[in-house]
Parts: sequence; structure tokens; C-alpha cells
Amino acid sequence: MNKHSILIAFFAALLLAGLSFLPVSADDAQPTGSSEPYFGQVLCLPGAQLGAQSDCLALGPSQVLTSLAKRGIEYPFKPLPATRPDPSLNNAGIYIAKINIPKDEQAKIFSSLEDAASGANPSGYLEAGRNIYVSYIQQADVNGGHYLLLKDGGWVRASPLAASASYFQGLLFHENPTTPFGWIVEPVITRSAPSYAAPEDGRSLARENAVQIFDMVDDGTTKWYMVGLNEWVERRYIREFQFNPNPPQGVTNNRWIDVNLYEQTIGVYENGRLLFATLIASGGDPYFTRPGLFQIYEKKPTENMSGAFEADRSDYYLFQDVPWTMYFDEARALHGAYWRANFGYPETHGCVNLSLGDANWLFHWANEGDWVYVHDPSGLTPTDPSLYTAGGA
Repeated sequence: MNKHSILIAFFAALLLAGLSFLPVSADDAQPTGSSEPYFGQVLCLPGAQLGAQSDCLALGPSQVLTSLAKRGIEYPFKPLPATRPDPSLNNAGIYIAKINIPKDEQAKIFSSLEDAASGANPSGYLEAGRNIYVSYIQQADVNGGHYLLLKDGGWVRASPLAASASYFQGLLFHENPTTPFGWIVEPVITRSAPSYAAPEDGRSLARENAVQIFDMVDDGTTKWYMVGLNEWVERRYIREFQFNPNPPQGVTNNRWIDVNLYEQTIGVYENGRLLFATLIASGGDPYFTRPGLFQIYEKKPTENMSGAFEADRSDYYLFQDVPWTMYFDEARALHGAYWRANFGYPETHGCVNLSLGDANWLFHWANEGDWVYVHDPSGLTPTDPSLYTAGGA
């Protein structure tokens, strides 16, 4: 909808509410037999009236627009200066399957398809664990069974189930935004005012919708964000991107990646310009992503990641061919996560997970040596170095 159409719709809505847009003389509106004095003033034409008005009454549409302008809100709303990245970035060129067997059972590896089909003569085993994902290069079906040739050799019996990959992608900016923005992380219907007492009579917003934030109200217990005209969303449903084009102290090349642990967002900056922004999943309690200023020290197009944190290795995980990996803090890395469908929440063992498309874009922008600034504006993430292990996926 263009700006002209938006204005027509806005004024039509106010007209239906009983508001007049025409300059009407107060004398013309005087009721018969009334002794109330009138001064012949007219209603101001629709528009923000920020100065003192002596020649018209700032009521109706003018009153609404003036109220918005006094809060720094320009109407009609301007779109974000951003576009979606190329959807083809979601293609990592790998085939992944999850081994779906009991977590305490080892998957057998066979040296040939014939042995795999017969179940005889296993040549090895995969360690048992909760999350075992393997990369394969060939599928064969024998007598109704599905068998996969692993990328690193050997056959396993498994169905090439689709991984829980997210095709969410962030935003590419062609100039710096002038309005705050964020993403919806849970489906929600907007309310007409910043309160749960206000009715749900607005838009229905789906997960991962990008929205602009025109105003914010803190009621003492939570924050409410205005995402449209009389459309409010409570904090739990949204993640705000906190724009800051000033390089963190210590950044020496005007290129940095801003990781906001509280909002679960990433911003990519170069020479004071925001280039890219998106949602992430960082380390959850007790495997926090460590705050600090780091540099990318190694980039790998794919990487096998495995590990366990419990003494009995009951939480062992294996992720083969993790795409677009950028190490920045010991074993902690920025990387794509084909097993994750939910971004906007801290759920990892310390790494910073992105969707495949977002990780692909970031990998090709970033250089080894570029800065990664990890911070938590809420102050909730521990900063004691003794609390941090090497981290993981």
C-alpha cells in the first residue's frame, strides 16, 4: 500500500468514528437557541500541529497526528530501509539425517551396503547420545529399509529425515534505520493499548515477522512495544534490535559483529553502517556465551562438532558438517544450525547459532580477524571467567 492509500484509509477510519476533516466554522455548528459563545474558529486540516494554533482547533485527525508527532512518531509510517537476503543462501549443499534410536544405544556402521542390509559384521559404532546428526552422500533402499552412505565412509541404517532447519532470514540494510525494529518470537494478536486489560483487536502476528517499534511503555513489570497505530505487543513476544553504529572500545578496523545476549540478536556493522541484522540462539544457563570482545580466529565452511558436559556423557551430541563456522572464543563459534528451528532464545552450549541462510551471508562477509562484541545489556549473564568452559554447539 502506497503513502497516498495509507492516508486515505487513515482519514476514512477517523471519519467513520464521527470526526470531520473539513474546515468547519464553529459558528456554523452552534446549536439553535444556545447561549454558549463561539469564536468562529475552524478545525485544523489533518496534520501535526506542533506550535501554538490561534487560527484553528487541533482536533480530530490533527489531534491524533499531533499526539504522535509529540512522541517522535511520524505518520504515515515509513518502511525499514531493508530487504530480505537471497533465499538461495539457505542451501548449504549438504544432506543431513538424524539417527533416531534410543539415546543409550550405539548406531552400527558397516563397511558395505550388503553388510548394512544384513545387519552383519559392523565395522564400527557411533557413540550413543541424545542428538546424533550425520552427513551422508548416498541413499539406498533394500527390502524396504533405508541405508545411508556417510560422508566420512561407512553405511548406517537410517531414514534421511528432514532436519529441523529454519529458513528464517534476517534483514539487509541499504541505509541506517531511523526507527527501532525487532522480530516476533511467538504468535500474538496486538492489543489496542499497552495493557493486558486492553482488548486483542489488532493484527495477528506470526513468529519471525519483522516489525517496526514506534513507541515503548514500561509499566513497572514489563515493557510494551507499539508496532502499529494503536497496536501493542508485550516484551515476551518480541525481540528488539538495539541499533548502535558506534564501534565498541577496542575495535580497530570499523568492522564488527554485535551479539546482544539479552535480545538474542546480531548486528553487522561496517564504517558506522548497519549492514545486516537477525535473530540468534546463544548459550543457555549454565552454558552461557561469554561476554567480551573477541576476534574471529578461524573460518571453516563445514565442521564436525561433538561433545558432552555430563560426567556420564549422557548428553553427548554429534553434529556432522555444521555449515559456515566462525570460531571467535576458544570452541565457541558463530555457525549455521540445521537442527534448530527456534531462534530468539538462548538454547546452545555456548555457540551462537544462526539459520543456514544467515550464517551463509555472515560467513562470506566476515574475515578472520574481524571483531565479535558479545554483551548483555540486562547484566544477567555472568562475567566471571571461572564459570566458563570451552563451550560448544
